Amino acid sequence: MTERRPRILIVDDEPQIRKFLRISLTAHGYDTVEALRGQDGVEKCATEQPDLVVLDLGLPDMDGQDVITRIREWSEVPIVVLSVRAGEAEKVEALDRGANDFVTKPFGIAELLARVRAALRTQKHPAGEQPSELMAGDLSIDFARRRVRIAGRDVKLSRKEFDILRLLAQHAGRIVTHQQMLREIWGPAQEQEVHYLRVYIGHLRHKLGDDSADPKYISNEPGVGYRLLLPDE
Repeated sequence: MTERRPRILIVDDEPQIRKFLRISLTAHGYDTVEALRGQDGVEKCATEQPDLVVLDLGLPDMDGQDVITRIREWSEVPIVVLSVRAGEAEKVEALDRGANDFVTKPFGIAELLARVRAALRTQKHPAGEQPSELMAGDLSIDFARRRVRIAGRDVKLSRKEFDILRLLAQHAGRIVTHQQMLREIWGPAQEQEVHYLRVYIGHLRHKLGDDSADPKYISNEPGVGYRLLLPDE
């Protein structure tokens, strides 16, 4: 059997750049998938399961920095930023958000290929190991599209409510402490503000139709944290 060629997702709104990258990467043994917009890139990262993402920051619908954040909510796929933004602050922000490398336009293809090979060598998980959707009974959470459904019915959540549910889902079946949730969602300065969490958990439970006295989705571990219940619990 022929070994599968690594698949690279190109997220860039410039057709000439996409064409150049497609031809160059294909000639060097890679398959390519393309996205013109940030949201499309996030969704194709989930559906196409690429081995690496080459990402422009200047996209028409959302900033590429936000695309990095969105992908990192559920995937460890290597991300190489390819952008005209050459400032140190932009590079530091991209790396802090989870990008693996940063290449400035204009660029040489030999350098980009070397960065791609290096990023692929450090890949933590093979494509397909990071699920883009979690199912817990009749609750489904689509991380890439930020969509929550119960028995096929859409549930509208605020950004904070979704972030709480996403964090619980990433640790499904395990307790996530109050401090960890506050630190990751509100920031280190809010680690002791447990009342924030109680209010948002209450709103989240109400929207999910969950009963705190007899929970189906979110279990409270008094004084410790919360846990997303798996169907067999």
